[in-house]
Amino acid sequence: MRSFFKKTLPALAIGLLCQHAFAKDVLPAKLPTKEDSRLQEMATSNHIWNGVTVSQDGRIFASFTQTEGPGLQLAEVGKNAQLTPVPDAEWNHWDAKDPEHHFLHVNATRFGPDGFLYAMDAGNTGIGTGAQAVVGGAKLVKIDANTRKVVQTWVIKPPILKPTSYLDDVRFNGDFAYISDPGAPGFVILNMKTGDAHRVLDNHPLAIDHLPLYADGKKLYLPNGKEKRVGADQLEVSPDGKWLLFQAIPGPLARIETRYIDDAKLSEKEVAKHVHKVLDTWTTGGTAIDSDGNVYMSQLNTRSVMRITPEGKVSTVISDPRLVWIDAMWVSKGALWMPAGQINRTPATTGGKPSTVEYPVKIFKIDLPIAPSPRDHQ
Repeated sequence: MRSFFKKTLPALAIGLLCQHAFAKDVLPAKLPTKEDSRLQEMATSNHIWNGVTVSQDGRIFASFTQTEGPGLQLAEVGKNAQLTPVPDAEWNHWDAKDPEHHFLHVNATRFGPDGFLYAMDAGNTGIGTGAQAVVGGAKLVKIDANTRKVVQTWVIKPPILKPTSYLDDVRFNGDFAYISDPGAPGFVILNMKTGDAHRVLDNHPLAIDHLPLYADGKKLYLPNGKEKRVGADQLEVSPDGKWLLFQAIPGPLARIETRYIDDAKLSEKEVAKHVHKVLDTWTTGGTAIDSDGNVYMSQLNTRSVMRITPEGKVSTVISDPRLVWIDAMWVSKGALWMPAGQINRTPATTGGKPSTVEYPVKIFKIDLPIAPSPRDHQ
């Protein structure tokens, strides 16, 4: 099968070309007006979430990166918007004196292929805001969801952790955890068996924040007035573990064979020459991948979720007015889960303007003939 896991495809005439073509602060966006009857509301919350993961028995867990100051970062989402802190309330209250055992800023959560729940603590509170990474705060935490006990913690320390690092998301491939770092654009490669870590693709042209972000047709701004730009963010591993797909939030989508990033002995120059652009994409909040290698990618400017096949064909899975900032998605057997975080309505993206978030925020799903990748929990 010819696919983007095997060769580089010509760039599609969307995404970057379009973003360069229009006015400074507005990008044409045809927002959907009709609700899609296939969309199912699965959970609600009065706290803004940015990621969802679901256990085999249907338990829903979410990360709450938009929490301002000390407070909820990771929770199980129950009925009637009930949120139970995970692993417990103490972990969800920041303690600068003991950063390795308290969450500072959980930006991602997912079940690993081993069935354990993982939380990625960014170790920083923002990207491009002047905030600095907290030594001891940046960590990958492995949790037994049944006992609510922390099983293991991998703390990412300097020099792997840079002063502006923000450890954003994580994917698994055998003994390795691949971690994106848009705060200091590049990737952290963690050997979970040995605890060793190294960096790859630092400031690579396909990993940097080269374009501003748009959602619902509007350019996004940080509270300090600067354009919101986010480098190396989304990442997925092909079902066979051979390829890492990645992109900055506005694209383009790129890929590299995992053998080149797993080998800590390879030089930066050697690794970099094996990266190739796959196709131009768009401002996205989050991605997911299924067992057939189809990538699901939200389109923030049209309130849609797109599917990119291994052959590079792009199609719309669903477009609905309720899909406001779909962030990190999750594939379960027969369904795609989509957290609508409305992050483009928060002061973090509107130049500090008052929030216009419409509560409660929601998690949706759509039934599809799909299954999780072997790199995720089956």
